[in-house]
This record gives sequence, C-alpha cells and structure tokens, in this order.
Amino acid sequence: MPVLPPLVCLAPDRQHEAEAFAVQFALSLQDHLPSDGYALVLRETQLSLEQPHAHGAVMAEFVEGAAAHRRQFGGGKGQPVAKAIGIKGSYLPQVVDATAGLGRDAFVLAPLGCEVTLLERSPVAAALLADGLARAAVHSDTADIVERMQLVHADAADWLLTLDSAQRPDVVYLDPMFPDTGKSAAAKKDMQAFQHCIGDDLDSERLLAAALQVAKKRVVVKRPRLGERIPGPPPNAELQGKSTRLDFYVPLASRPPR
Repeated sequence: MPVLPPLVCLAPDRQHEAEAFAVQFALSLQDHLPSDGYALVLRETQLSLEQPHAHGAVMAEFVEGAAAHRRQFGGGKGQPVAKAIGIKGSYLPQVVDATAGLGRDAFVLAPLGCEVTLLERSPVAAALLADGLARAAVHSDTADIVERMQLVHADAADWLLTLDSAQRPDVVYLDPMFPDTGKSAAAKKDMQAFQHCIGDDLDSERLLAAALQVAKKRVVVKRPRLGERIPGPPPNAELQGKSTRLDFYVPLASRPPR
C-alpha cells in the first residue's frame, strides 16, 4: 500500500507556502524530517521528494537538466510522443495528459505549441508538479511554455467525464503505472519513490474507458515495449520504439457507424 509522506519545510521564509501546499494537497505538515521513509521537503529553491540518508531527490524540473537539453536539442515534432498525438505541420492538438506524473511528456508537447492539461490525482505528484511549474513560470526560458500547461489535481476518469462537448480535448494521453515486474524502469530512483508513495494505477481500464468517451481525435497509451495492454478494446495501431510502445485508440465519437 502506498504511504503518503509528510511535508517538511526547511526554509523558514517559505513556511506560509508550506502551509498552503498542505491545505491544497491534504498533506500532513511536520517540523522535522522523519527518521525513515520518504518526505516532501520544501527548501529555498524547490520542493522535492526525499528519503532521509539517501542520495538524490525526486522533483518536477522544467528549467534545467534533461528538460533544458530536450528543449534546446530535442527532436521537435519528430519525437515519438509528438508524432503519436498527431502533431503535423501547423496542426497542434489540444491534449489532456491524464497521468501527468512529473510532467515530462507534457513538457515535450508544450514547447511545440500544444495546450496541455496535466491531470494528477496523487497529492505527492501534484504538489511536485505545482512547484515545478511555479519555478518554470518565473524563468525567462520557460515562462511562455508554462502558459500552455494547466495543472488539475483530480481523479482523471471522473474529471474527464465532467467535460461538455465544447471542453473535450483532441487527444487524451495515458502513461499509467503498472505493477513492477522487477525488470525495467522501476529500478530508477523516481519510480521507486513513486511506487512507495503513490502506488500503481490499478484502475487503468476505467481511465481508458473514460478517455475513449471524451477524446475527439485519439487516445494514446504509452507502455513499455513488451508491456501488457490496458484491459478493454484492443488498440487500432501502435508505434514501437526501442524501450516503449505507443498504443493508438480511435475514440468512440470518431468511429464510423456500423
């Protein structure tokens, strides 16, 4: 079972922000780091998910590191995720990333000009995203990109089904966390932390069904290359990569009548 970590503020002048985070995301605010397990730690420069006495931290980063490299030297519209959602020429679909996580795939699409709504139900991931987006919003290199990214802290399947016809996105993108088989990306630090604090998306079938009802053009599901498909209707096509696979589904509204 996932364990919700406490929020600890180690920057005294940001205490009011910590209190706001605690209220917004229903987190327990503590004044000291736990002796074990994970904690959301608010420092002078960022909010991060940390494990006491362990190296490294998990955070949503859109300004520096891999995000900066991708922004400057990435493959543009030729990137697999960009091709999968249907970017072509001047066509820039409106996208809902219904399993936003740390926002990495959304940050492939927003710099290309797509409007992206990031849905995240986990209070841990949503808090990290909110902090990452806030930091990017005040940086000259990323401020205009973040204007095209909207974070919504909600259960994605429920939220999607509240949309009326005028609000429906062109594409719904899913990258659910499945139970770890011990063979791949779950060995990475951020995935280990998410498995502990967030857990797997055990209701992916429900989310796919909601996405198929709402998307105008397509639903795209990202999976490990040899990973199981989400239970439900089979995909209409797929795009194979070296380590991942993108499954394409035609939404219900776009299917021709029988």
